[in-house]
Amino acid sequence: MDILARIQAASITAPCLAPQHHHKHLQQLCFPMSTGHHFSCFYMHQNHFPVAMPGHPCRIPSGSIRCQSGAVEAPEMQDVKFSKSMLSFDMGKDRLSKVPASQIRNFSIIAHIDHGKSTLADKLLQVTGTVSDREMKEQFLDNMDLERERGITIKLQAARMRYVAKDGEPYCLNLIDTPGHVDFSYEVSRSLAACEGALLVVDASQGVEAQTLANVYLALENNLEIIPVLNKIDLPGADPERVRNEIEEIVGLDCSEAIFCSAKEGIGIQEILESIVAKVPPPKDTSMNPLRALIFDSYYDPYRGVIVYFRVVDGSIKIHDKIQFMASGKEYEVDELGVLSPGQMQVNELFAGEVGYLAASIRSVADARVGDTITSSANKAGMALSGYQEAVPMVFCGLFPVDADQFGELREALEKLQLNDAALKYEPESSSAMGFGFRCGFLGLLHMEIVQERLEREYGLNLITTAPSVVYRVQCADNTVVECSNPCELPEPGKRVWIEEPFVNIEMITPKEYIGTLMELAQERRGEFKEMKYITESRASVIYILPLAEMVGDFFDQLKSRSKGYASMEYSLSGYRKSDLVRLDILINGEPMDPLAAIVHKDKAFAVGRALTQKLKELIPRQMFKIPIQVTIGTRVIASESISAMRKDVLAKCYGGDISRKKKLLKKQAEGKKRMKSVGRVEVPQDAFMAVLRLEKEVV
Repeated sequence: MDILARIQAASITAPCLAPQHHHKHLQQLCFPMSTGHHFSCFYMHQNHFPVAMPGHPCRIPSGSIRCQSGAVEAPEMQDVKFSKSMLSFDMGKDRLSKVPASQIRNFSIIAHIDHGKSTLADKLLQVTGTVSDREMKEQFLDNMDLERERGITIKLQAARMRYVAKDGEPYCLNLIDTPGHVDFSYEVSRSLAACEGALLVVDASQGVEAQTLANVYLALENNLEIIPVLNKIDLPGADPERVRNEIEEIVGLDCSEAIFCSAKEGIGIQEILESIVAKVPPPKDTSMNPLRALIFDSYYDPYRGVIVYFRVVDGSIKIHDKIQFMASGKEYEVDELGVLSPGQMQVNELFAGEVGYLAASIRSVADARVGDTITSSANKAGMALSGYQEAVPMVFCGLFPVDADQFGELREALEKLQLNDAALKYEPESSSAMGFGFRCGFLGLLHMEIVQERLEREYGLNLITTAPSVVYRVQCADNTVVECSNPCELPEPGKRVWIEEPFVNIEMITPKEYIGTLMELAQERRGEFKEMKYITESRASVIYILPLAEMVGDFFDQLKSRSKGYASMEYSLSGYRKSDLVRLDILINGEPMDPLAAIVHKDKAFAVGRALTQKLKELIPRQMFKIPIQVTIGTRVIASESISAMRKDVLAKCYGGDISRKKKLLKKQAEGKKRMKSVGRVEVPQDAFMAVLRLEKEVV
């Protein structure tokens, strides 16, 4: 059946009611025309709903279509695809209208990495009409290029949706999409604190993974209502019944009403929305109390200052209100107020239970920190909200600008980035070889890579990072305990009694055929076996206690490589233990290279030292004098290489004659080389630094 016949069969004739002056807002849709039919043309209004032209009867697609005078009822029509998308988008336009607190649902999506969180969020936005088909793209909420390139979610994102449930009532759904990688668990904990419910998304083919468990425990700590969703049921290898049993056995959730869905194909989306409405509890209606709002995210806009994302817990907030940040005590006037849907849409007022953003010409990034409480200057709240637990950095490294003139720009960039990434910590640091920079703390190795890449892309900086290290505790001879994250700050051997390093509990969930190779990997990294249990007949959980320093290198890459990508891991800090650790110093031409220093276990010191000296010999260009490269522990040299000098052939002009003449020329050359070596300085090129630092990340 052609498009003309399909529209004829499932449409009605509507009188034209659009005024003549609206013609400039209309765009003609091209359909086959035919004389003798009851219509001649069909137009689309700029706000995406159909409008008939004056003087022409018009066939309008099915559903409740808004014309200039109101709604026109039409029979169902399934075949013409554009009518459904237009109707859902038309319904989504009303998402700014106020609803009572009993009809607000705040929920988050939690899952292991690559289990389909972002795809499900895209489909929810599309089905509720929040985003039109024309604007829709994959990973819609992931607005950083870095997120799209790597295919992962790095930042939590909020979106407000409007959904009319089967009971006929409109509901306001506030969605917060969260990252799935273990390094960004702090983002997950912040988003869960702003919600009353969570969708637990599990891949129906892969089953329960390590980060699935970690996120469930975070949600349970926040007393959230958890709705299990089994995603990707359209895959050939999907086994939703097995995965449902896994969730019940491992997590302990009742999955009798778990929803089977495929976000990609749009299966089960309606059931998810109805389940959110039915099961997620609404926020408490405390609009009459003094204003208290919790800041869960923020970023710096060069034109509007600090933009604050918040959840109103008590009271209400209006545009032009005078507000106060309770931690910093600073007061501002609200210039702009709105909701995230998913772009910023301005409103005049927000009430208890709603999620939104504000701009108040905040110039100082320190005035509005994540976890702070917003209250009204006129009617202050008696007590601030509890906020968030402070993020504890696990991995440290030095960040230095390649161009020393960029130090000020690096400081400003870190201040602005810390506003958007509350888990980032930094303090100034100086090095004889690298100049001025910052010692930065991160939640993990991926977090470190992402921060470095964001600084380079978003702020135009060219950076060098030193090898990652962890925080060591050193008991000194004078009974003081020193915390040391930089190898250069480690006290001399004669001044310290012992060194403690952090250990982590690491849980690896793997198919049973890879148990042996993963246990071998953990043993190589000084791991201590703790427990192994079979989750199902084919999958096991292996738990080790491992030094954190052994894990911050390429442990995760090795885990994925040895298990062909099937294994996953989750870790948590278990405490500090005494270890036999030493500091490796690298001397080039007798000068110590502080950025290349490393703290390693005594058993690995010789192998690491040999690898570093050989790599430096390859990378440092030859000079006019001999360059010794040494790796030392204290004053003892454990590995050494030398780069031979470039040499002029001073005997080229001697065709013969007495040997004493040749000896005299060679002696004179040797004296010159000796004098040059005493005053010469070896410049280690930046690419050599980077190569050695990469090598340290692999072998340390």
